[in-house]
Amino acid sequence: MTPLQVRVWRGTEAGSFREYEVPRHESQTVLDVVSHIQRHLDPSLAYRFACRVGMCGSCAMTVNGVSRWTCRTHVGKVAHDNRLEIGPLHNLPVIRDLVTDMREFFNKWAKAKGQFKGTRTRHDEFEPVSPVSPKRVQVDAGIECIGCAVCYSACDVVSWNPEYLGPAALNRAWTLQQDARDAGKTERLRAVAGDAGCHSCHTHMSCTERCPKQISPTAGIAGLKRAAAKAALKGEL
Repeated sequence: MTPLQVRVWRGTEAGSFREYEVPRHESQTVLDVVSHIQRHLDPSLAYRFACRVGMCGSCAMTVNGVSRWTCRTHVGKVAHDNRLEIGPLHNLPVIRDLVTDMREFFNKWAKAKGQFKGTRTRHDEFEPVSPVSPKRVQVDAGIECIGCAVCYSACDVVSWNPEYLGPAALNRAWTLQQDARDAGKTERLRAVAGDAGCHSCHTHMSCTERCPKQISPTAGIAGLKRAAAKAALKGEL
């Protein structure tokens, strides 16, 4: 097979792309390519990975400008003329090479009140929740987020407005708003209804298109907009 010509981002924010030639193999993933470069061509290359099977999300990068999990992205589906360009996720500070600083991404989960706030203690009975109730069905649709930041990297609004909470944090807020056991709903709506919250979403749906878990943050954000509007009419915000 013709070798791959791979451009990989090196350095920090002020870095640049460096070219490598990597052998082409059947069923090769983009993560395989990055690992080959680090193990055989340039051991100083920094990147993250853990499970290699699409469960942890730590190998997320941009491939030809598109945010993806590299462990689940096959070279044959994304290489153009045997060429690849691999960079760090967008909208996050670059620590080095393909490694980004995730602190602000997770800080925004906290700003969106993404913590469950219950009313019962370990001494109380469990509160039953019907798995077929409409609200629980909506929770199930968004609960599988693993915090890989692919949606955050793909979001145009984050690029324009760094204060925007982002799709993942707002999706988390939505799942908690629909949780019948949660007692922090009004406080959470106040947190996500501001200028950096759900109303800043332009519904471009890049987050939904790119989510590797097939979650639709766009749908959750729309739900938050409706909930915030209802709360505002009741004078709760």
